[in-house]
Amino acid sequence: MSVDKKKTPKNGSPATETAKRKTAKPKISNDKKKIAELKKQIAELEDNRLRLKAEFENFRKRRDKEMLRLMEYDGEAILKDLLPIVDDLERVVGAVKSKTKKDDAQIKDGIKLIISKIDKNFKNWQVKAFGEPGEILDIDLHDAMMVKNEEGKKDNEILEVFEKGYKYKDHVLRHAKVIVNKE
Repeated sequence: MSVDKKKTPKNGSPATETAKRKTAKPKISNDKKKIAELKKQIAELEDNRLRLKAEFENFRKRRDKEMLRLMEYDGEAILKDLLPIVDDLERVVGAVKSKTKKDDAQIKDGIKLIISKIDKNFKNWQVKAFGEPGEILDIDLHDAMMVKNEEGKKDNEILEVFEKGYKYKDHVLRHAKVIVNKE
């Protein structure tokens, strides 16, 4: 058995594979730690990316929903401006008193024609009037201006209407101003 001089250390014993492994272990162990750290960083970055993606999707959905709402109720301000005009016309119909009954009838008919045209447009625009005597008070739709006590009427029943309320689609443009029965 001959010993190779290149593999023999100065003390005369042959070099073994275990000695080589002992010197290589710390390097492999450090590499494994680095790999584990890098995998952890990758997982954190992936998690952050997914969160940002979900956050952006939620933002986009909220923005789209808000834009649809804005477009859906685009003419709301114009409609609110028309409501006092309708009220004034209705008051004129109730207050017209001229010298002859024929004049009264013609003025009333003319104003009623204007109101019917406005009502037709309101119907096309999905504007609905509410607040009629006999309805029950709904605080989401009516403002009780006064309270009276009339026999034979239900509690919170609307007795008179000062101004009709109006809804545009499902939004209240104006609450109805009413007088309500209280027992």
